[in-house]
Amino acid sequence: MKKSSLIKREDLCFKHWNGESYSVFNSIKKVVKIGALCAAYFSIFGYQQTFAQVDSASISKKINLEEVEVSARRTTSVYSEVGRVLHVISRKEIEELPVYSVQDLLKYAMNVDVRQRGPLGIQADVSIRGGSFDQVMILFNGVNVSDPQTGHLSLNLPVDMQSIERVEILEGPGARVYGPGAFSGAINFVTGTKTQDNLTVNVLGGQHGLYNASANATVKTGILKNYLAASTASSDGYIDNTDFKNHSIFYQGQLDFGKEQLDVQLGYNNKAFGANAFYTPAYPNQFEQNKTTFASIKLTSGETIKVSPTLYWRRHQDRFELFRNNPASWYTTHNHHLTDVLGGAFNAVIPWALGKTSVGGEVRSENVWSNVLGYAVKTPIDVPGEDAQFTKSFHRTNVSTFVEHVYNYQKLSISAGVLMNWNSDLGFGIDFFPGLDVSYWLADAVKFYGSANKSLRLPTFTDLFYAGPTNLGNPDLKPEEALTFEGGLKVVKPWFNGQTSVYYREADNLIDWGRLAGEEKYQTRNLSEMSSWGFQAQGRVDVYELIGRNPLKNIELGYAYIDQDKNMPAEYESVYVMDYLKHKFNAAANLTIYKQLGAVVNFMYQDREGGYISFVDGSYEEVPTEYTPFWLTDVRLQWSAPKYKVFVDATNVFDKRYYDLGNLVQPGRWVRAGVQLNLNL
Repeated sequence: MKKSSLIKREDLCFKHWNGESYSVFNSIKKVVKIGALCAAYFSIFGYQQTFAQVDSASISKKINLEEVEVSARRTTSVYSEVGRVLHVISRKEIEELPVYSVQDLLKYAMNVDVRQRGPLGIQADVSIRGGSFDQVMILFNGVNVSDPQTGHLSLNLPVDMQSIERVEILEGPGARVYGPGAFSGAINFVTGTKTQDNLTVNVLGGQHGLYNASANATVKTGILKNYLAASTASSDGYIDNTDFKNHSIFYQGQLDFGKEQLDVQLGYNNKAFGANAFYTPAYPNQFEQNKTTFASIKLTSGETIKVSPTLYWRRHQDRFELFRNNPASWYTTHNHHLTDVLGGAFNAVIPWALGKTSVGGEVRSENVWSNVLGYAVKTPIDVPGEDAQFTKSFHRTNVSTFVEHVYNYQKLSISAGVLMNWNSDLGFGIDFFPGLDVSYWLADAVKFYGSANKSLRLPTFTDLFYAGPTNLGNPDLKPEEALTFEGGLKVVKPWFNGQTSVYYREADNLIDWGRLAGEEKYQTRNLSEMSSWGFQAQGRVDVYELIGRNPLKNIELGYAYIDQDKNMPAEYESVYVMDYLKHKFNAAANLTIYKQLGAVVNFMYQDREGGYISFVDGSYEEVPTEYTPFWLTDVRLQWSAPKYKVFVDATNVFDKRYYDLGNLVQPGRWVRAGVQLNLNL
C-alpha cells in the first residue's frame, strides 16, 4: 500500500546543537524566492519560497544574533520579525551525528516522526505533529518534490547524506506559504552552499555487508558556481530480504549576474531493495525499484521589487513486486507506475510605506501512468525499460494564487494573507485558505508568537485508486482541511537557546486507510471531524559559554506530546490517523574526550499510540498488537582534523528489539566506520 505527501510552513529560527543560526532556504547565500512561471494558457502567478541570506545584526544591545531572512512568509522577512517555528540542522551538526541518510537525521528532531521501512533511508515515512506521511511537503533546495502517487516516495532525493548542507524543518499548516500539501509541516533539504572550490570524499563500511562511497565538488569559474555529487551504497540487509543498492548523481549550477541570479538543478536516483513486509505482512517477500529524475531552473531579479520565476520537473518510475521469487499462481504481473510533475511559479515582493506586499501563484500538473492507478486508457503504453504496459492513467492540475502583507513596528510583527486554490479534479470550485501570524518581543531575550491558519491536502493517486489483495482505494475522496491555532515562547541567551509551543488543530475529512468490523480489506475513507493538540519544549545549553571550557561542550533536551480525539467507531481499525507518536523525548550530549577526539551520545524515547496485526509462529494471523515504548541509544566517536575525519558509529547500542511500523522489526546494534576527506582547492 502506498500514499503521497503534502504539508507545511512558517518559521522562527531555532539553534539546534551547535548554536549556528541559519535562515530557511538559504541555498545559495542569496535571497531567492521560488515563484511560478505561468504555464502556457495560464497567466497566473505562483507562490514563493524564500532562500535566506545571513547578515550580522542584533535583536537588542544585550543579545546579538545573526539576523537572517527566512521563508515563513511570502515576503522577505528576518528572524526577529516572524512568528513561526523552524528547526535548522547544519552541516556541522550532521557530521557529528551517527547518521547516513536524511531519514536517520530527521528522527532526532522534535515533533517529527520517522518510521523506516528499509534500512539507512531506503524508504521511510516522515510525519510532523501527529499527521500522516502524506501531510508533509518535501522540498529540495526550495522546490516542491512531494510525490503525488504516495508520500512513501517523496524522500527519494537525487543526492546522498554527504551533499546535504542544511535541513530546515518547519512545523504547522502552510497552505498560505507553500500551497496545497503543506498540511502539517514541510522539510527543505539544501545543497551546494560552499563558497570556495572544494572536494569532499567519503567512504564507510559496516556490518551486514554495508558500504557507501560518495564524492562532491564545488568549482567556481567566473560568475558560475558548479556543484557536482555522486554516490553509491549497498548492503546485504540486516534480516532476510532487506538488501539494497542505491545510486545517485546530482548537478547544481548557479550564475550570479549581480542584480539577477540563475539556479539550475539536475539529479537522478536509482534504488532497488528487498521490501520485507513493507506494505503488508501477508506477503513478506516483496521487492521494489525506484528511479527518480529531477530538474529545475529559477531566476531571481530586481532590486526594490523582487521578482522570482521558477520552472521544475520531477519524474518517478516505480516497479513493485509482491513476490520477489516463487510467485503465487494467481499473481500475473508486477505493479508499474510512472508519475510526471511539471510546475511553474512566480512571486513578486513590493515594498511600500506600510510594509511589504507579496503577490504570486503556482500552476502544478500531476500525472500518472500505471497498470493499477487511474482510469483505463484506450491504447496501452509500453513501460520504459520493462516488459510491461501501462493500462491506466490519471491527470490533474492545481492552480493557486495568493496575496500577503507584512507590517512591522518596533517589537511587533504582523503577517496576514490568503491563498486561493483551484483543482481540476475536486469539483468544488475555488477554495480560500487565509492565515494570520503575530510575534512580539516581550523582552530582549523572550519572544511570543501566535498564529491561526487554514490548510489543505489533496488525496494521493494511491488514496484514490490503489486496489490490491489487502487494500482498496476510493476515487470519491474529498481533500483534507484543517484550521490550526498555535502559540509559544522562545528564549535566546548567549548560553541558552530554547522554546516551548502548543497547538490545537480542528481537521475535517481526514483521509485514512482503515477497516470496520467485518471488512476484509483496508479502504480509504474520509473521517469525520477530528481534533488534536500538542505541546513541546526543548532547549540547548552551551556549556562552554556557561562555565568555560570543559569536556562537556553542550547538551540538548526535548519533549513532545500529542493527543488525537478518537471520534470514530470503537471497532474501526486505523492504519495511519490514530497511529502516531504520543510521547517523544530526546537527550544528547556533545563531549571532547582527548584533543581532537570527540563523542556525541543520543538517547531517544518513543511511545506510540495505536497498534498493528502481528505474526504468530511465523504465520500471518489476525492478532492485534499494541506498540511497545522503547529507548534507543546512538553513539559516534570521531577524530576531527582540518582536512579529514575518521569516525566509528554504533546505532541501537543496547541491541533493543523494537517496532515503529507494523511487523517490521528494526535493525539491532549496527556498527560502522568511515573516513571523510575534505579539501579546499
